[in-house]
Amino acid sequence: MTSFDYIIIGCAFLLAGLISFLCTPVAKRVAARIGAIDVPKDSRRMHKKPIPRLGGLAIFLGFFVSTMVFTFDFISLPIYGMLMGAMVIVALGMADDVLALKPASKFVVQLLAVAFPVASGVRIERFPDIFGQGSYIELSLPVSCIASVIWLLAILNAVNIIDGLDGLACGVSSIMTICVTAIVILLEAPQVAVIAAALAGACIGFLPFNFNPAKIFMGDTGAMFIGYTLACLSIMGLFKAYAIVAFFVPVLLFLLPIFDLLFAACRRILSGHSPMHADKSHLHHKLIAIGFSQKQAVAILYGVAAILGFCSVLITADSFGKALIIIGVAFAFIMIGAFVLYRRQKKAEREAQHEQQD
Repeated sequence: MTSFDYIIIGCAFLLAGLISFLCTPVAKRVAARIGAIDVPKDSRRMHKKPIPRLGGLAIFLGFFVSTMVFTFDFISLPIYGMLMGAMVIVALGMADDVLALKPASKFVVQLLAVAFPVASGVRIERFPDIFGQGSYIELSLPVSCIASVIWLLAILNAVNIIDGLDGLACGVSSIMTICVTAIVILLEAPQVAVIAAALAGACIGFLPFNFNPAKIFMGDTGAMFIGYTLACLSIMGLFKAYAIVAFFVPVLLFLLPIFDLLFAACRRILSGHSPMHADKSHLHHKLIAIGFSQKQAVAILYGVAAILGFCSVLITADSFGKALIIIGVAFAFIMIGAFVLYRRQKKAEREAQHEQQD
């Protein structure tokens, strides 16, 4: 990559951040006018007063304008397909933020949205053969399309599902997107790096308004759009890399939202509910239940996302051994911390029982 490429990447980041920052107050006023307000109707919601939830529109505008400006000279069919799908996702998110659509209806429109990038060439075309000394297994077109649709829908909904605390989903997404940008720079993919930088800038431009106590939520408009775009970028930049990156990095990078999505789906199915049934047992809910404040829970999950992202960058930079050491040490600390927190919760429960008996 040349110095000019780095300048373009930096400019894309700054322009998207500036537009997102300036448009967020406007999105807040629009949300109030059209009724896109999150009213705390149940115990799942952590806020106590109605808050506008159309901040994702500002994120999308920052990303879209910056992407169009800085990819104009090399825009391609896959990028067009990604942007077309993004528009469908944003329209769906806005409708959901106003009307609270049913999960089945949202899923159908999500399928339509991800069909645009897949049809335009944003596809997982091969999987690394982990037993084949760095070789690949080429996928047939039907299998490639199915695998791509599953990945896009999974990441789209995984990011959406962690959007439960002030600044959580946007902050975690900012960390993941910055890591994607660094990885595709290492992989010498300047076009994807420009788009990833635009998404990172748009997220960070919105984040000051979303920190606890949040002035505005990004809503499904933002969460689904960010998840969708991250999934597209991972296919365009990471799944087409050499074997070790293509196999480990995308999953490791998005492991936090993927784990929460899979854990939620399994928990709901085992309890006899639909996988789309909302509940109050996500990771951030568990941290709050243990006794952490919203800011502390968000900081913990930021740390987890940062460790996973840093390890993904290390693996890309041929430092697989260092990444494994960091993951191992981090996992040990997490297990120790979980044990301490578990003991703390049990002690609090016993003390509460004694007080009730007295």
